[in-house]
Order: sequence, then C-alpha cells, then structure tokens
Amino acid sequence: MGRQLDKDRFSEAEFVRFGERLAEQVSTLRETLARPGFGEGPLTIGAELELFLTTPDGRPLHRNREVREAAADGRLVSELGRFNLEVNLTPLPLAGRPFTAMAAELRETMDLVDKAAAAQGGRSVAIGILPSLSEFDFTHEALSDEARYRAMTRGMRRLRAEPFRVRISGAEELELEVEGVILESANTSWQVHLRTAPADFARVYNAAQLAVGPVLAVSGNSPGFLGRRLWEETRIALFEEAADDRDVERLDRRDRRVAFGSGWVGGAEELFEMCVREYEPVVPVLTDAPDPVGGAPELAELRLHQGMVWLWNRPVYDPADGGHLRVEMRALPAGPTPADMVANAAFMLGLTLAMADEPVHESPFADAYRNFYHAAISGLDAPMSWPGRDGEVPAHRLVEDLLPVAADGLARAGVEAREAERALDVIRERAGRRRTGAVWQREKLAELGTDPAARARMVIRYQELALTGEPVHTWPL
Repeated sequence: MGRQLDKDRFSEAEFVRFGERLAEQVSTLRETLARPGFGEGPLTIGAELELFLTTPDGRPLHRNREVREAAADGRLVSELGRFNLEVNLTPLPLAGRPFTAMAAELRETMDLVDKAAAAQGGRSVAIGILPSLSEFDFTHEALSDEARYRAMTRGMRRLRAEPFRVRISGAEELELEVEGVILESANTSWQVHLRTAPADFARVYNAAQLAVGPVLAVSGNSPGFLGRRLWEETRIALFEEAADDRDVERLDRRDRRVAFGSGWVGGAEELFEMCVREYEPVVPVLTDAPDPVGGAPELAELRLHQGMVWLWNRPVYDPADGGHLRVEMRALPAGPTPADMVANAAFMLGLTLAMADEPVHESPFADAYRNFYHAAISGLDAPMSWPGRDGEVPAHRLVEDLLPVAADGLARAGVEAREAERALDVIRERAGRRRTGAVWQREKLAELGTDPAARARMVIRYQELALTGEPVHTWPL
C-alpha cells in the first residue's frame, strides 16, 4: 500500500479487470520464479518501523503529514492513522555486523522524527499500542488524508456491509464497533524482511512460521487497549478483528484477511495463488507500464493485492535489481528501543535460518499455530511445543534453550560472533528476568492507575526511558 493513487473511487468494471490481471500475473510469477538463477544472491535484510506521534502530555498527535514534510526524508511515509508514521530502513547484507548498522539507522531516523514532531508541538514513540488512545481517536477524521487510505476504506466497506466488530477476551473483556478499518491504526509493528532464493523459500517460510511463536513471546509490548488488560500482544487480536472483511456468508469459507495460515507451504507461488483465489481485491488500481526488457516483470497489480492480505509471515515479490523474493516477518511489535528491536530481529532471523535446515514440515503445523496464539495471549508464561521435545514447556524456558540455536543460524549466515552475542544477550536477559515491554507497561499501570490521565502519564514515562536507549529489561518502575 505504499503506492500513491490519483483517485479513491473505482467502478465494478475496474474490479473485474483487476481480477483478470491478477490471474494473468500469478501465471507470470510462476514462470519468473522458475527462471534459472532468478532471485539468487547473498542474504540481505531490511525492516520497517511504525511509530506513534504524541502530544507533550502523551496523547495522540494527528499531524503525520506535517511531521513527514518537516522531516523531508524519503525513508518516512504516512500510515493509515494521522497519528502514525512509518520508517523504511536501508536494506543491508546479513553477513558481518548488520545489527550494529540497523541500530544506528534506527536511532538516526527516530531522532529525525522526534525533531520533526517537536516542530509540530509533539514527540514520537515506538510502542505496539499507544495506551492513551481513546474511542474518540478512531473517527473518520483520524484517517490520513491520502487517496490510497480512502480507497482502502471504501474497498473494505464494499466487501463488508456490516460494521467492523472487535471482541477480545483477556484478563478483561473488550467489545466495540466501528464503521471502517481505522482501528488498524491502533497497531504499530517492527517488520523484518529476509531476502530468500525461490528454491529456499518454502524451507525459510515454514521455519519462520515455527520461529515466530517463541520470538513473539519474548517480545510482547501491547498488553491492552482502551484501558482494558487483554493479551500480552493485543495487537495480534486487534489487527485480525479490525481488518476482518468477511461478512456472515464468508465466515466459514476462508481465514481472516489478517491470519497466521493453515499449513506448511511448498513454495512462494502457492501463497500468492492462495491470496488471489481466496481474497477479493480491495483497491483495483490498473497500470499500463510495460515490463523492462530483459528484467523482472513489475506485476504491479499482484504486488498491490498481496500488500492488502496481511499474513503474519508474508511473501513479498520485488522486481528491483533483477527481482527477488522476501519473507516479511510482520508479527513483532514496535519498540521499546532500538536495542530491543534489533535483538528481536536477531532472534527471529537466527532461529528461522537455523530451523530452515531442519525438517520442520514433518512436525504438526498445529503446534506452530498454537505456539503463536499462546505467545500473543500469555507471553513468557505461554505453554509451547517444539520439534524433538516431549510435551509443553513455559515460553521463557524454551526461549533460553533456543538462543544457542539462533546463534548458530546467525553464524552460518556469516554474522560476526560478537555481533550476534550482543543482540541475543538482550533476549537472554529479558527472558531470564521475565521483563518484556508488556510486563513493564502492565506493572506501571498497576502503580499509576488505568484512567485516561494515568495512561497518558505512563506514555510520558515510557518515552523518557526509551530515550535513554537502554533495553526494557533494565527499566525501573
């Protein structure tokens, strides 16, 4: 959805033609991936960080366009809500010292956004769900003033006539109803990309599906919404419900548009074909640009459609630089600090690469599925299964046992030993002390209270500690 649009209304004929293009481009993708040598090359990584903008008193600041213009940096793009911005980091090789470079660019860009926000009377914060959000922040006026977001809202409403209902059961209950998809803006993520050769895609993707459970358990940073204590990673439930385009007739026919998946995969084309077969178009933008001679096909319609099916681990086709595939790991929350996010990325990448060399597809997919949702609900206390182990163990114990596995995966990818050790030590301390961002938020709110003013005070304290750069397991109450 990063593409700029010149209109936000489309005819039924455009939807029909767009669907035809998708069918054509799935066939072209299959042929492209079968080309000898396509997408091969050294492992590279990239990342996207979504941020909240806040007022000095910790409440949402609805000025993302003004902040982006003040920053004047092409790495920044607007997000769905006027209080959100996204930072796109520079891709870099995985071998060597990637996490040092990633942390440095995170600090640079977050500082850039902070300075631009200060010029608009605000600040920024990396946090999974902003605790100071209220029901009044999700009106039509909160939508970013861009055609692509208006088009997405209209497209989703075309598929679902009923209001969007959110029901989440955790330590407390939440139930609310809105007319559009604006609730998606309550979630901000730290999304990591791994370039993957087509021949390796299935192994890497399936390994990421297995790895994400324990990684999510130790990365929680969204323990509630609108003052209710819900899941350790409430974003997972909230995003799935807020973007559920299924009406009553579709409920039993397919997964939500935001989903984990239902089985191991045999290749990237399988996932692209599933998304075209199961999910209707939302924004049918037709392009007429010719494909480059001798280069990778653009597949613009297919890429746009794929960008509006939000699998927690998602395949990405990119025609740039001769074309390649990526696995986009979308489940991790934003924040609390660059050190925390880099550590989460290192654990996710290392564990994925290590397990890609194991027969993951021979283990029950249901175990990976349960691990993911148990992690989202219960964090480090979640019961988890793992291939080769009997029964379930608490997530904090599994995380500690898997750190050497992740270190081995990073070493085989060429990451310097000390580089990997520094990043994974943050995960080791967090698991050992049982101190995630979600735990810190929950304990701080127990001290301050859960009324709107207390939640805003908690945001201010969180921002103060995040600015120190120290990882969250070291934060005092």
